[in-house]
Amino acid sequence: MSKKLTLLLLTLSIISCNNHERNCADFKTGKFEFTQDIDGKKHTSTFTRTENLQIETYNGKTDTASVRWVNDCEFILQKLHPKSMKEEKAISMKILFTEKNRYTFEYSFVGSNKKSRGVVTKLD
Repeated sequence: MSKKLTLLLLTLSIISCNNHERNCADFKTGKFEFTQDIDGKKHTSTFTRTENLQIETYNGKTDTASVRWVNDCEFILQKLHPKSMKEEKAISMKILFTEKNRYTFEYSFVGSNKKSRGVVTKLD
């Protein structure tokens, strides 16, 4: 009996550790910052998102994309003025979990199986 109880408690504690918050509506609009490592150097972009647009500034350049929400936690970004074939591809974004003023997300080009993750901080 003791082994079964121990196994049950262990299973419940593992499940509760993976119970991440997901308040995606809090992150639909606002001003945000995204920092990523590229070739060992930190690169930061800031962006403002409304219900329908995302305006991002990176390395002194500003770009605008349309935002189409699939559900409360998933949306598609499509650059409005692409400068290359790669920029013409839409990007699928999925908020995996949220905490205070940050969210962890997964993104990929629409139709691609190669997914990446990142963390975004809400500034306002």
